[in-house]
Amino acid sequence: MIERDGLGMPEFADVLTAEARIAPYIHRTPVMTSSMLDAMAGAQLFFKCENLQKAGAFKVRGASNAVFGLNDRDAARGVATHSSGNHALSLAYAAGRRGIPCHVVMPRTAPEAKKDAVRGYGGQITECEPSTSSREAALAEVVARTGAEFVHPYNDPRVIAGQATCSKELLAQVQGLETVVAPIGGGGMISGCCLTMSGLAPGVEVIAGEPAQADDAARSFRAGHIIADDAPETVADGLKVPLKELTWRFVQGGVADVLTVPEAAIVEAMKLIWKRMKLVVEPSSAVALAAILGHPERFRGRRVGVILTGGNVDLDRLPWMK
Repeated sequence: MIERDGLGMPEFADVLTAEARIAPYIHRTPVMTSSMLDAMAGAQLFFKCENLQKAGAFKVRGASNAVFGLNDRDAARGVATHSSGNHALSLAYAAGRRGIPCHVVMPRTAPEAKKDAVRGYGGQITECEPSTSSREAALAEVVARTGAEFVHPYNDPRVIAGQATCSKELLAQVQGLETVVAPIGGGGMISGCCLTMSGLAPGVEVIAGEPAQADDAARSFRAGHIIADDAPETVADGLKVPLKELTWRFVQGGVADVLTVPEAAIVEAMKLIWKRMKLVVEPSSAVALAAILGHPERFRGRRVGVILTGGNVDLDRLPWMK
């Protein structure tokens, strides 16, 4: 059970508000299937294609909910965040649609494709070292200098409510789902899934997939408290960040399991999606399929929703290139 207390935990009513608020700014993304991947998994897989979302990632949902939920006075000061890419470009997209400034702290190692997208949407980038502590320190300086509203990439009730609209759509598009699988880094999407299921389909289990080289969520899940890594290394660049207080509450109370997968399996799952489904997804997205294929006994015979979280890829640095 997900406990809600003074932490500002979002409720399902907030998802309904977010859904109406962000509708003009996002796509209702399609659900696609693959008979070959079904056969490989021994399950029926339904892929929610957030790689086809505005700004190329699900994070535009939460970012848009936060930006368009601001009053005019706060919005005029702009918004700020730290992100390795998809939240950064999503916030820049939403801010651009509202016509307000957007300041983004990004690791210097973030993919150039994502930096280019942030700039293309009008975001102003401050680079930092690739660690959570460096991101947070640089962000504090930016906020102090600009007075911008901090929109956390995931530890923000506005963001979680926005992300929950993805799984709400999925439930409407596919009947009889038994399981939903999504990647986990900071936990924004997984929290949104838990929030949706608690309000609409409490019998549907939520499972998180995570890189074995950035497995702080799996270790936290088993230990019963947050275990944070500062700078893990994984090809899934969007999943390097740790859980925070709000998302941990959802993981602790609403996630059935956290399954880890090795780097090679992530790359192979990404290639399968590209080759068999003709969908461009980034490594972080492929973690969900890698978790299913790596733990087939967990999903055999089930109807499984698989959230493909984003498709922002540096085409000059694909993970299978030598």
